[in-house]
Formats: sequence, C-alpha cells, structure tokens
Amino acid sequence: MFVSDETNILHADVDSFFASVEQRDDPRLRGRPVIVGSGVVLAASYEAKAFGVRGAMGGRQARRLCPHALVVDPRFDAYVAASKELFAVFDRTAPRVEGLGFEEAFLDVRGLGPICGSPREIAVRLRREVREQVGLPITVGVARTKVLAKMASRTAKPDGLLVVAPGGELAFLHPLPVERIWGVGAASAGKLHARGVRTVGQAAALTEATLMSILGKAAGRYVHAVANNRDPRPVRARRRRRTIGSQRALGRRRRSAQALDAIVVGLVDRLARRLRAARRACRTVVLRMRFDDYSRATRSHTLSEATTQTLTILATARLLLAASMPAIERQGITLVGLTLANLQDEGAIQLALPLDRRRTLDATLDEVRDRFGSAAITRAVLLGRDRRPSMPPPE
Repeated sequence: MFVSDETNILHADVDSFFASVEQRDDPRLRGRPVIVGSGVVLAASYEAKAFGVRGAMGGRQARRLCPHALVVDPRFDAYVAASKELFAVFDRTAPRVEGLGFEEAFLDVRGLGPICGSPREIAVRLRREVREQVGLPITVGVARTKVLAKMASRTAKPDGLLVVAPGGELAFLHPLPVERIWGVGAASAGKLHARGVRTVGQAAALTEATLMSILGKAAGRYVHAVANNRDPRPVRARRRRRTIGSQRALGRRRRSAQALDAIVVGLVDRLARRLRAARRACRTVVLRMRFDDYSRATRSHTLSEATTQTLTILATARLLLAASMPAIERQGITLVGLTLANLQDEGAIQLALPLDRRRTLDATLDEVRDRFGSAAITRAVLLGRDRRPSMPPPE
C-alpha cells in the first residue's frame, strides 16, 4: 500500500450548500436562521442548526425548534448553476477532481508545489476564490488520505481550514467520536456504543475480527482500517455517471395509490429529461422506498434493451410501484426514489425510425421546457398536486 509523505489531498465542502445559496442571493437572509423546504427540511443554515434543525427533519418539528426561522422554497436551478461555478473553480485548482455531489469534492494537488505552493497555500487560495467568484463559504480539510481529509473538513466546519500534518494523523483521529468516521451512521455508532466503543482510538484498540463481529464483515474491516489510518484510495477524476436518480421525501402522512403514482410520474418526467439531455440511455429502473419504521427496500427491473423514452420508463416504474403496494399499505412510506441505471451512451442504442411518435413527442416536450421552463407543460395527473421539486439522492 502506497501513501504519500505529503498532505496532497484536499476535501472541499460548501457549508450548508442550499441555505448558503439562498443567503447569497437574498441579503435579507444573511446572518439569520434559514430553512429550505417546508414539508421536509432539505437544508438549514448554521444559524438554524444552532437550534437543532437538521436536514430531512419534518417541517413542523423544525419550526417548533426554531420558530423565528425564515422558511424558503427550494430553487434547484440556482443550486445547479452554483454547483457548476463551484466545480469550475475546483477544476482550475487541481488536475484531478473527484466530485461527491453538488457541493463537495476531493482534489489531488500532488506535484503542484513548485507552481502553486504548499497544499495549505492552495487550500487558502481555493477558499478565497470560491468566496470571491461563487459567493459561498467553503471548508477545506487537507491530509494524506481521502478519509482523513473528509474528517478534517467536518471538524473544521463552518467556513474553516484544517491541515492534518504527516505524522499527526493518529493524534487527530483517536480522540474523535466514532460517528465522525466517514460512513459510520447512527445504527453503526449505536452498535459500537453498546460495546463501550465511543472514540476512534477505542475502535483502533480492537482487533479487526472483533469489529467485524460487531458491525459485519465489510463495515468492520473499513472501521478497523480507518481507525488505524489506512486508506490507500486515490482521488479519481470524474467519470460519466453510471446512474441518474431522484427522490422525494413524503413525511408521515399516508398517501393513496393515486397520489404515489402522481409522484412517480413527476420523478420519471424529470429523470427522463435529464437522461436525454446527457445523451444517455438506461436499461434498468430501480424503485427505492423508505418506510415509517426507517427500514428500506428496493425493487428493480432490467429492460431487454436500453431506452430513452419516458413512457417506457414510466410503465416500468409503475409495475415496480404496483408490486410494492402491499408493503407500502402495511408499513407506510416516507420516501420514494427512482434511479435509472445501466446507463450507456445514446449512440450505442439502435436509432428510432422517423415515425417513432414517442421519441418525437419526448424531443418536442424537452425543447418546449428548455425554452419556456420546466413548468411550461405538465401532465394532467400533476395538476393541482404538490409540485415541490425532488432531490437527487445522496451519493
């Protein structure tokens, strides 16, 4: 395993991205608690987080915790535009950038010293340029490995910079709570807490076999490696997406089959448009669900050939939803998501004949929406319903 002697990996992460974009664009929101999303919290500013508001929290609970918060509707076009500006800065900063979502990425600055200065100097300049050119606060962690850089940026938030110097990794890691390990969620942390393991140092003192018995094979190996400062993964330049997905948080109100169908229709409309805009085609449609008891389930179907057609994708998604209705009626559903997988370049599929009306209709609808906005044409089933934008799933 090779690990560089230099702190050449940066993890850059915009603080409370959606809320920060809202505060950037509306001076009245700056310095005040801001909640993005009313039914379910999509994002909260640090002023709102100070009162306990968190993403994915129900809107009513958030407003009870912070009654003076300003609630704004999400503007996904603005977030996408800000993300493009952000990654343009990333790409100018480092030759190798690995994006993790809208607002964060790993940057490998190996070999840039003679031209750009030390990794710390590059991080300082990156933060300044993001602030000046994109108008957003960003936190950067710098370390020899990806997981350490990610954990450093978490520790430095908000609007900070933390460099984990070579040789100081274990001194940084071991006092941290185990839930600070990237990828350790509440369930895994609870299992470790139940065994008296609360810090990364305590996890490092256990054998790999012991951690595997507590967390399972893969998670146990991962936690043991991180706790002992082992992470050989390089920064990988962005590749073409292998999936396109979107999801919708529903809250705990019961939804009829017709209401769920309308939500799926909206998701498919947006995803199929994104698919064609990227000149990709999909073979697999995946339905993802989260239930009232926080359990999750997925159903998928692989088509005989790749497609870009909205109606084909919608018919497949409806079959998956119908097969899932017994579980939904029994357990209740709080989140529904769709993912289009097994993507390939559109040119790799057989071209449709000019008389293919479905393809012509899709192209026409895409053109109208591109020119006049996504709400210019909508399906009748969506009229009068909650048209809140959906969220891309976490990556």
